[in-house]
Amino acid sequence: MKKIAVFTSGGDSPGMNACLRAVVRTAIYNKIEIIGIRHGYDGMINDDFVDMNAESVSGIIHRGGTILKTARSKEFLTLEGRQKALANLQKHNIDGIVAIGGDGTFKGALEFSQISNIPMVGCPGTIDNDLAGTDFTIGYDTAINTVVEAVDKIRDTAESHDRLFFVEVMGRDAGLIALRAGIGAGAESIIIPETKTDVEDLIKRLEGGRKNKSSKIIIVAEGDEAGGAFTIAEQVKKRLPDYDTRVTILGHIQRGGNPSTMDRVNSSRMGFAAVEALIQNKTNVMIGILNDKISYTPFENAVKEKKELDKDLMRMLTILSL
Repeated sequence: MKKIAVFTSGGDSPGMNACLRAVVRTAIYNKIEIIGIRHGYDGMINDDFVDMNAESVSGIIHRGGTILKTARSKEFLTLEGRQKALANLQKHNIDGIVAIGGDGTFKGALEFSQISNIPMVGCPGTIDNDLAGTDFTIGYDTAINTVVEAVDKIRDTAESHDRLFFVEVMGRDAGLIALRAGIGAGAESIIIPETKTDVEDLIKRLEGGRKNKSSKIIIVAEGDEAGGAFTIAEQVKKRLPDYDTRVTILGHIQRGGNPSTMDRVNSSRMGFAAVEALIQNKTNVMIGILNDKISYTPFENAVKEKKELDKDLMRMLTILSL
């Protein structure tokens, strides 16, 4: 292992830069040349490679986003695109690759392994926390803290006006942001893709709650099958017209911002472990942290095995929202 490449792909997440920093400096420590690929798989196809050194990653551990930029590549979905990427990697004499991204990134890595024998190791960079094989993905902790901070501010105005707020958070296919943020923010209820949305039950909960509550917060994951926060709010408003109902979409503020300490530490551990995994000839595995220990999960398992929602947390949220 003389020369390795690193790239970030898919949606950005806070902590990607901390992971990059760890990859670069661990490679240098082991006397391995390190190359950065800009704009993810697109950069691999377009030969957008840059030399990296210890100074390249100086002063980035606290920054959100990714200095290597990121993208979702349609061309990489084609065999021709993957062949172009392989030719560029071979031209640069790349012996191993660290991929920082989510399920789409690892699915791409699996497809790439059909034509390439260059070892690839992944670090789970996604705010959704929806990959099997790790307790927390890179960016998840920061994202839920961002949501809780925003909901705290929304509650201030909700209490001032006795309002019912529906707050939509990210989570097209997974409600893990909504669940933990809902607990942390003291939400009355959450609506997520993993459970069938029962508007009747929600109305009963609102009607049966404490009448002297000056505010009520419902957190909705954007991927909920009922149609999102606006649709659900309209249904509730029709049934409970006396409520002063409002909707807030948090959107991409959940992706940005300085990573939390937890994300900085976890990202550093994963980046460090990824380089060591390549040195140990591991390939097509995702680095994770399970029970505070580094773990290695095959890409196929990481993207196929749906992370289950903690039913005890769901039950606890219901009880504590009384």
